Amino acid sequence: MEVSQSGVDRRSLAAAGTTVVLWASAFVSIRVAGEHYSPGALALGRLFAGSVVLVAILLLRREGMPPRAAWPGIIGAGVLWFGVYMVALNWGEREVDAGTAAMVVNIGPVLIALLAGWLLREGFPRQVLTGIAVSFAGAVVVGFSISDSGHASVLGVVLCVIAAATYAIGVTCQKPALRHASAVQVTTFGCLVGMVACLPFTGQLVSELGDAPASATLNMLYLGVFPTALAFITWAYALARTTAAKMGATTYVVPAIVVVMSWALLDEVPGLVTLLGGALCLAGVAVSRIRRRPAPTPPKEATPVRT
Repeated sequence: MEVSQSGVDRRSLAAAGTTVVLWASAFVSIRVAGEHYSPGALALGRLFAGSVVLVAILLLRREGMPPRAAWPGIIGAGVLWFGVYMVALNWGEREVDAGTAAMVVNIGPVLIALLAGWLLREGFPRQVLTGIAVSFAGAVVVGFSISDSGHASVLGVVLCVIAAATYAIGVTCQKPALRHASAVQVTTFGCLVGMVACLPFTGQLVSELGDAPASATLNMLYLGVFPTALAFITWAYALARTTAAKMGATTYVVPAIVVVMSWALLDEVPGLVTLLGGALCLAGVAVSRIRRRPAPTPPKEATPVRT
């Protein structure tokens, strides 16, 4: 494990950074593809594309089925995070703007920290709680600053809350599974479970494929290959090497990256308040990722020798 002088695991940090960049890009792709694909059909198409890539990676690495002990976590994460979360987020982004969606979904790490501290007995380190508070404040600032009108559909907000809750429970389920199986195994079979859960939307996907433009379909495939297959592997890799609470806090960077991508791809210039919110997101993540150095062990006093 490569650790910097500040106590941060560089490899897990790089993996987490890759994840949040790709997940931020998903907000843009969902907006494009969601204009032509219904929420369930988009989730199924995304999971199918992701499953094809993940199974190929699994076979190339010659990794087989995960052990039985990992399956409860894989099934829980697959149904809730890969399945319900994606459908709810796709639907929610039809009802609210990207800023509101990013803000609401990013209550997930707060729930992850609470669930991990309670169920996984990871405790509640002061730096994690401080980072969560700072980053959540930043997410709120970013959300309101890029919101179109400051008002959102009640249905959209509820759907984003559902997405945040299923995301948090899914991460809490996934963490124990990574003790028994590799990141590739947990991600691949979780994606397959989520795809099976979305099979009821097969009819919608088939009918909408014929009418959707190539740009929407390409965005759906992009969602499957990069924000799903690649990003979930890098997420699982980092999650296996740190606590669920710290990984959850890392995703607070997503709203800030969404702002930058909107600026570059949609020619939307972020305002000063938006940039301030992004800076708070980054500051909170930095605080939550710092590891406390163990206190130095005092030297033992020499025992006098009796003569």
